[in-house]
Amino acid sequence: MSADPGTIAVGGTPLALGRSLVGLWPIGAAFAAFVIVWKLVVVVSGLPEFILPAPEVVGARLVEAWADGTIAPHAWTTFVEVVLGFTLGAGFGLAVGYALARSVLIERFLSPYLVAAQAVPILALAPLLALWFGPGLLAKVVICGLIVFFPLTIATMVGIRSVDRGLLELGRSLRASRRQVLCTLEIPAALPAILGGLRVGVTLAVVGAIVGEWAGADRGLGVLVNLARGSLFDIPLLFATLATIALLGIACYVVVVLVERRLVGLR
Repeated sequence: MSADPGTIAVGGTPLALGRSLVGLWPIGAAFAAFVIVWKLVVVVSGLPEFILPAPEVVGARLVEAWADGTIAPHAWTTFVEVVLGFTLGAGFGLAVGYALARSVLIERFLSPYLVAAQAVPILALAPLLALWFGPGLLAKVVICGLIVFFPLTIATMVGIRSVDRGLLELGRSLRASRRQVLCTLEIPAALPAILGGLRVGVTLAVVGAIVGEWAGADRGLGVLVNLARGSLFDIPLLFATLATIALLGIACYVVVVLVERRLVGLR
């Protein structure tokens, strides 16, 4: 018997695509409400375009800036900084977080310095890092890595410490090696906490890239923000650039969520 013409089979499951689309309606509704409120504020307040442009003006400028190549090279530069910085910060965060969870001595030695470093705003550190590493890519990657490092470290430490001691004792009783305990017990049990830290870290990586570009760069979305509000005085372009930054953050966050669902089996 043939399937209903209105159904769509994806991976052998009818209506899978339809259900996915239906699940997206709250996002579309929220975006529509945001645009409507934005438009109402513009109309009621009567603010000029150079203070608060209307959403349709920003949308048109966004399309135009992508079409003529104004945003694309800056967006690509920021994207590379985010990916490299996030990878660097996540890698060190996972390693240090595991060490803190498994060694009281290391925790007592490093914790005060980690907290002190986190307490100093990255906006204050960025000019110093730009001075040390230069205005190129390395400084931005280091800034992104630093801002990602702390949440990943804490998430990893909490996740590893939350592993059921009964499971660890069972592994030892079965004479499992340290590597086997890590790969088959600790990492799977700590994965939800670690992935939660990755969600936070990937959005902070975007913030770190923009801050690094403000500290010194010749290309990037942060640079374009400064140009749009400064020498160009193109406020619609400023809003279009901010929208691009937001979309970049959302895209990175969605990738982490998809990886999380793949690894943890969430739906």
